[in-house]
Amino acid sequence: MASPKIFVFGSINGQLQAAFAKLAPLHKKNNFNLAIVTGNLFSEAQDDEQVNALLAGQIEVPVPTYFTVGTTALPARVIEKIESDEEIAPNLHYLGKRSVTQTSEGVRIVTLGGLLDPAIVGGLSKEQYLPFHTAGDAKLLIGAHKADILLTAIWPSEIWKNSPKATELGINAATGPSSPTIAELCAKIKPRYHLAMSPIDVCFEREPFFPETNEGKDEGQGIPITRFIALAPFGNPAKAKAMYAFNINREAILTPPTGSTLVPFFRSDAETKKRSADDAGFSRFDTGHHKERRRDRRRRERSPPPGPDRCFFCLSNPNFLSHMVSSIGEESFVATAKGPLTSSETFRDQGLPFPAHLIITPINHSPTLSASTMKGDESTRAFAEMNRWREAIQGMFASKSNKKLGAVTWEISRARNIHIHWQMLPVPTEMVSKGLVEAGFRVLAEDLKLPAFEASPREFKTADEVDNVDYFRVWTWAEDEEADKIVGQVLFMKLPEDAYFDLQYPRKVMAKLLGLENRLRWQDVVQTEQEETEDVKALREAFKDWDFS
Repeated sequence: MASPKIFVFGSINGQLQAAFAKLAPLHKKNNFNLAIVTGNLFSEAQDDEQVNALLAGQIEVPVPTYFTVGTTALPARVIEKIESDEEIAPNLHYLGKRSVTQTSEGVRIVTLGGLLDPAIVGGLSKEQYLPFHTAGDAKLLIGAHKADILLTAIWPSEIWKNSPKATELGINAATGPSSPTIAELCAKIKPRYHLAMSPIDVCFEREPFFPETNEGKDEGQGIPITRFIALAPFGNPAKAKAMYAFNINREAILTPPTGSTLVPFFRSDAETKKRSADDAGFSRFDTGHHKERRRDRRRRERSPPPGPDRCFFCLSNPNFLSHMVSSIGEESFVATAKGPLTSSETFRDQGLPFPAHLIITPINHSPTLSASTMKGDESTRAFAEMNRWREAIQGMFASKSNKKLGAVTWEISRARNIHIHWQMLPVPTEMVSKGLVEAGFRVLAEDLKLPAFEASPREFKTADEVDNVDYFRVWTWAEDEEADKIVGQVLFMKLPEDAYFDLQYPRKVMAKLLGLENRLRWQDVVQTEQEETEDVKALREAFKDWDFS
């Protein structure tokens, strides 16, 4: 794949016509894949005439252009467009204030717009448009793990340290707003480029920097180099650089570039070799999960929606419960269930002193694991990693219980789902080896007059392999020590389109099998946040030898 060509603006500050008119001939000559606006696309005292022209499609945006909220609020009419899932203008895309986005060229952009709001000690932003973020927003995005581009409105604290260029330009802590939470985010995800607005008429292109150690990385991946660039405002009277272009180079860097320095930020606690939601906050995980829609070059592209901000499995949900996440991978994550069927006492004697009712969820917001609802090979990548989580957790259950526990995992795949996920529970090995779990599902299905289970077409992966029908699938698994073999089944049930299906059916089966009918309704067994946090901590400790994240 060719290296994507990217064009960057400093704050445009409402000069929409002039900025995009400047970009048009440059794009014609260089054929950029995308453009990014740092800081403020609009100004505080925005010219209504230019906003009207933009919304009417009278200002041509020549290349797909991405922006976030800077230090001023977005115009009300622009917010209305975004909230109603309407196109702002052809080729103009709002990234959201807090998001992880992957463009059709594979460019991964982690975004955090706005200024740090010191009045909010904890928690996440409750909206996506005001020019303020919280420390929790920044910590949440650490779950992205990596980025080609980190886009922020303000600078990371101490970015000027050990920088001859900063000294030459007189840049220091008084230059403009900066934040240690942005510094931590940059240090953790190690973007190739960190782009931010310059609050003054100066362009600060810092010397490249790299971490002191690169533990846990394969040698072939090279040294993670970050380039911080803060462009001056577009059209500034000092004529300081306000535009920039570069290619994303993904080749491994084995030797630091001449003039580069160690990371300038404060040293936080030693990084662990394994990522966890302690670092990530967790992102069930976002607006971007907004991956950019595939562009049809023969027609105008609609702007991506502002994000599934009401989905309980997505980062963009302002009420997202990040403390319930245990592990985060590249394509999916593991979290504990709200109102778990099992309690911390259910399998304590077998070595699991926590509920172990788990949720495995793809990061991308999609109703099914299917190429029809995901882009490219996202569905197969998500399945592969989710299956890897499933197998790792099965191994943990078996090891911690001396093979007395196996596992049951189920999937409800329907086109009208909100966000596909798998649920997983430990179960006594004997119930699997004697076929009791399978019988439990079959008997209750018959009682509820559900469709009969069919022979699984094969150990299929995504919904595409079964013609994208709605279905219910169950995996049972255990290590039978007496028989000295792995035992289990895959059960498969086609669901009639638009027919009623009791989403609590699998929980009812397991409640009956485990004698936990008194915990059938999850709403009746919701734990306190402290209890949930303690359970996640215990899960992480038990799972650490199997956690591949």
